[in-house]
Amino acid sequence: MIGGCGMPPTLGSVLRIPRLKLRLRTGEEHLDRPVRWVAVSELTDPTPYLAGGELLLTTGVRWHETRQTAREYVRRLAGNDISGLGFGSGVAHDEVPPSLVEAAHQCGLPLVEVPQRTPFIAVGKEVSRLLAKEEYEGLSWAFSAQRHLTRAALRGAESVVDRLAGELGTWALLLGADGLLRHAAPADAARHAGIVEPDVRKLRASRQRASASAAVGGETVALQPLGEGGRLQGVLAVGAAHRLGPEGRTLVNAAVSLLSLELDRAAGPGHDRQRQEGLLSALLNGAVDLGHSGAARLRETLPGEPVTLAVAEADTGEGPPMARELENCLHSEEEGRILVLGSAADDPAGALVRAVGGPVGAAEPGTYGDLPVARSRAERALAEARNTGRDLMRAAELPGGFLGMVDTAAGTRVSRELLAPLEDHRLAETLVRSLRAYLAAAGRWDTAAESLGVHRHTLRYRIARVRELLPGDLDDPDYRAELWLALRTAGHPPRP
Repeated sequence: MIGGCGMPPTLGSVLRIPRLKLRLRTGEEHLDRPVRWVAVSELTDPTPYLAGGELLLTTGVRWHETRQTAREYVRRLAGNDISGLGFGSGVAHDEVPPSLVEAAHQCGLPLVEVPQRTPFIAVGKEVSRLLAKEEYEGLSWAFSAQRHLTRAALRGAESVVDRLAGELGTWALLLGADGLLRHAAPADAARHAGIVEPDVRKLRASRQRASASAAVGGETVALQPLGEGGRLQGVLAVGAAHRLGPEGRTLVNAAVSLLSLELDRAAGPGHDRQRQEGLLSALLNGAVDLGHSGAARLRETLPGEPVTLAVAEADTGEGPPMARELENCLHSEEEGRILVLGSAADDPAGALVRAVGGPVGAAEPGTYGDLPVARSRAERALAEARNTGRDLMRAAELPGGFLGMVDTAAGTRVSRELLAPLEDHRLAETLVRSLRAYLAAAGRWDTAAESLGVHRHTLRYRIARVRELLPGDLDDPDYRAELWLALRTAGHPPRP
């Protein structure tokens, strides 16, 4: 698997399954269409129940064999972006009606004949098998690619860029803070540097360090700023002719964190603050795999577990305090917050109170693997400390457990970040409602589909879309719990 595209099986691959004995009647030029699900419907207009990308199966039992009926039926389906129409012969019609073949040919809709001896459920099972195989291959690729990327980081920034381009099957450029090319992978990708230079210049001039995109020929180029704490240390440009899947985008994000760390480290002894901020940011975002053997030496330099994350408001832009009590901790300042991470035995929260005077919020002591969710806990504790006038509030003291985050500003911010990929989609309401029902039913398809009033196959397709959009793994119970709390916080409670 190259690029982490996570592409579903094509119509051609389904037709090539011998046991199904399917026969293509029209649409040979569209065999590369992806099949995202199989839907069965005898409705004369099934389009309200389709989301696009389905192989629709029917026996035509409810419509009459007339040219006008066939033309209107096919035109509706073609306009709904389905992958193809499968017609079961030998049931309501002895053969595929000629009027249907003619209409499908005119509308450019692939028409597949399903023989009577092939049950529709057999087609659905084969497509499900292919989809599961693709998902497994995607997860295996993502795990292996991130491991290789972490190893490459031990050899320097150029090796990270080389490995990223190789894993994605794309080209990548590493540009310095001055916009000049530092490294290209492969080497001939250096020719793109001049083309993206105007967009890089705009990114460098912008005060907001957000990613941007550009176009090079028929390819889309993602421009990612490198560096921590608002200081631009460089730009990563990744160009691809195909759309990266969620695994590919996650790998790019990991490369950004690793490159930011390396560029800050290479900036020299005077940039110790930047290095600490980059490392702490990578730890909080789960971009560094401390369990990997290649990270053993890094782990030896970090505070010992269990660790505690403490958060305080930053009154000035002078950076985090360097009090003696915090010498053994990692410091960072971002988004108006001072972040301190240290061994729980050293009580970094108490030390931060002595350094800044409060209020301070602290997450529960935990492992480095717990850090991606620790900041939201510390933020909520900080909000509670501010509201109650206390100098220090620890997350373990908070009322209401995890659900107490629902009414806090920190919880709202985290929920918006988690749900942003769905809320920005054109089918946002449908996808969010489907995810909510799926989580409320603990993954039971029939129960969730019944609560929505849709077929379970429709729900499976929607959840497949959700999986594509979200960066996390829906099979991870921790991630599911985060999403559920995010839905509650964002005002998406379960329907009665």
